[in-house]
Amino acid sequence: MLYKITMRVLDAQQAFFAARRPRKDSPHTTDAYRRDLAGITTLLAETSATTADELPLDGLTAQALRSAFGEFADCHAKSSVLRAWSTWNQFLTFCVSDGLLTGNPMGAVDRPKAPPLSPKPLRGEDTPERLLEAAARGAHKARDPWPERDVLVIALGLVAGLRSAEMRTLTRRSLVGRPGEMRLHVHGKGSRERSIPVQPTMEKIIEAYLVSCRTRFPHRRFGASVQLLWDRAGEPIGRGALEYLVKSCYRWAGLHDRVPAGANLHALRHTFATRLAEDGATASEIMALLGHASLATSQNYIEATGREQRVAVAGNRTYRALDTMVNDA
Repeated sequence: MLYKITMRVLDAQQAFFAARRPRKDSPHTTDAYRRDLAGITTLLAETSATTADELPLDGLTAQALRSAFGEFADCHAKSSVLRAWSTWNQFLTFCVSDGLLTGNPMGAVDRPKAPPLSPKPLRGEDTPERLLEAAARGAHKARDPWPERDVLVIALGLVAGLRSAEMRTLTRRSLVGRPGEMRLHVHGKGSRERSIPVQPTMEKIIEAYLVSCRTRFPHRRFGASVQLLWDRAGEPIGRGALEYLVKSCYRWAGLHDRVPAGANLHALRHTFATRLAEDGATASEIMALLGHASLATSQNYIEATGREQRVAVAGNRTYRALDTMVNDA
């Protein structure tokens, strides 16, 4: 016998997160889900003249959700709206499967089209090398220089392609294998794990950083399970501090005008992927090294590389006429 269950939206959301716990979502993913759910919940509550705490689950009609997402879209980027739509679709699908709702109203809410991926690598052929040099000589710029850590952070982006959250979850145990054949074991987005080969140079950079940690914090214990990257207070580095560190390196190097808007730390990862593509890596190799969920995402880097575009442009028949003009002049 079917009967209507009266439940608050916030209680259903708590049940949703409890059901996801076995998936072991990263803290970053969970925080993003919570923000998406909270933002739309607030708008729904305002429309229904109630509070978010008292908003009933059976009040989530298609009309109410369309209105809330319309307001949300007015002040958020298309990518943010798409992510929120996906989060709410997952949440309401859970509610249906758990018997809390009889149907998912998100089918009646327009799903934004995904914006095309546009890789945002650092501009300038010599920019990565200049950035590393600036990080290494940070002693001339910072009050409390820590070049060993700064070089490691920049290198983790440029030669391993790590995201911010992936850097922050690294431990000493993440570096595995025999000397000269070591790999970084990374817990990536969507709980996807991958193993990235590192060259002996990176092993030396990590060891130099660990030596600097023991010098800076002689009374701290650095167990294998302890977070690898630390701040100057001897605590695991936070997201904001990591972003500020990378911005500081750009500033010291005088390269802030070569960083695509909104990219910052992620520009290091895009530079890694773009250089892989330019040097002949296949889409499947890029997918494995960067932990992409889709081969199409990796293919975008190949299609966007300057080398491929240059070959295409050079094949233009008009260039042959120009070559003749220049050579005959």
